Amino acid sequence: MSSTTAAMAAQQATPFLSINNIEVIYNHVVLVLKGVSLQVPAGGIVALLGANGAGKTTTLKAVSNLLHAERGEVTKGSIVFDGTEVQSLSPNEVVRRGCIQVMEGRRCFAHLTVEENLLTGGFTRRDGKALSPRTSNKSTPISRG
Repeated sequence: MSSTTAAMAAQQATPFLSINNIEVIYNHVVLVLKGVSLQVPAGGIVALLGANGAGKTTTLKAVSNLLHAERGEVTKGSIVFDGTEVQSLSPNEVVRRGCIQVMEGRRCFAHLTVEENLLTGGFTRRDGKALSPRTSNKSTPISRG
């Protein structure tokens, strides 16, 4: 195996996002997530599915570190994004590292497409790395269902 092939295999084996056995508590007493783990491979897509109140949004807020605005915190486990633990970083530091959460329909720009909302979320990056636009000819507008 060539060194290039070995490096590519190692990169693919390391998840781009890794949530490891996290626990989230609100108001220092209400346990809302326990033992949540998932891996997102580099270049991969993972769907987070569940009923209302199952913890999907809380999991995403844990990754983007937006829990403190709602008196929540990750009390156990770890969240690793692109090789760096992010649960102790501020939300703006998480964005600078390239992790951007586009909120659900009522918290985004309805007149923009999904791609434009993602680009808007990445606008604050200082490292000059913007989200690369997809080469698709179609853009999907946000539905206000």
